[in-house]
Amino acid sequence: MKKLIIFMAAAIILTASAYSQATSETDSSTIRIGISKLLAHPALDAIENGIKDYLEDNGVNASFDTQNANGEISTAASIAQVFADEGCDIVVGIATPTAQALANTFEDIPVVFASVTDVPAAGLDDIENVCGVSDAVPIQEHFSIIERLTGAKHIGMVYTSGEANGIALMESMKAVCEENGVELISASVANSAEVKMAAESIIDRVNAMYVATDNTVVSALSALSDTCSDAAIPLFSADTTSAFGTDVLLAGGFDYYASGLLTGELIKALIDGESPSDIGTVYLTDLELYVNLDVAEKLGIEIPQDMIDGAAYVIRDGITETA
Repeated sequence: MKKLIIFMAAAIILTASAYSQATSETDSSTIRIGISKLLAHPALDAIENGIKDYLEDNGVNASFDTQNANGEISTAASIAQVFADEGCDIVVGIATPTAQALANTFEDIPVVFASVTDVPAAGLDDIENVCGVSDAVPIQEHFSIIERLTGAKHIGMVYTSGEANGIALMESMKAVCEENGVELISASVANSAEVKMAAESIIDRVNAMYVATDNTVVSALSALSDTCSDAAIPLFSADTTSAFGTDVLLAGGFDYYASGLLTGELIKALIDGESPSDIGTVYLTDLELYVNLDVAEKLGIEIPQDMIDGAAYVIRDGITETA
C-alpha cells in the first residue's frame, strides 16, 4: 500500500512537471501585446477589433492586455508603465496621447500607433522603435464639401485643447477657412463632458459645424449632434464610423476597422522580423462618404446626385444603403 502511494505521488509530480513544462513552452511562444486605447468609441473600438481579427486570422499566437485611458493623459502614462512591468513584446497606442505615452516609455521594444492624425506634430516620426498607421484628415476636401453644400461663412468647431491632434486639426481648418474668407469659430474642451456646453456656446454664431478626428469630441458626437439638430445647423464629421445613429448630415472619413486590419498587418510584419524603422508611417488614403438624406430633408439641403452616387453609406427613410 505504501509503495502504491509513493508511485501515485510520483506520477502526480511527473504529470504536474510535464504540464508545467508544456505551459511554459506555450507561454514562451505567445506574443504578449499591450493595447492602450484613449477612449471607447466606435472608431477606436473598430481599430482594436481589426487588429485582433487580423492577427487571429493570420495564425499569430497572441495574448492581449487591452486598457482604456478614458480620455486621461495621466492614465495613458500609467498604462504604459503597466505594460513595461508586464514585459510586453509589442505595445500599441490607439490615438495620439496613448501612442505618445508608449513612445516615451519604451525604447527597446516595438511601439505601434494607430489613428494618429499628425505624426510629426505628435513627435512620433523618425523614432527607431516606432511605426504605425496615420489617419491624416483631408481638411481641404472637407472644407470644400461644407462650402459646396452650405456656402457657410461661419464654421463652428469644438476641439480638445489637451490633445495634440485636436489642436493640429483645429489650426489646419482655421488656415483653410482664412484662405477662403471664412471665419472659424472654435471652442475648446478638456474632456468629453464639456463638448455639449462648448457647442452650445458657439451654435448661435455659426452656419455649419465641423468635427474632425478629435477623439474626445467624437466620443461625445451624439451630444454635439443633438445640439446641432436643435439649432437646425448642419453637422459635418471626419469620422464615418461614429456617424451612424446621429444627425450628422455628411461624414467623410476612413474605414477604421480596415485601419485596424492594416495595423495588425504591421504588427505581424514586426513579429516576422521587420524593423519599425523600415515600416515607418503608413497613411490611410481611401476616403469614404456617409450621407444622411433624412437629415438633409429636415434642414432643406439638397445633396448633389454625384455625392449620393459616390457615397459608401446613404441613410434614406431610416434605412442604411451601402454602395
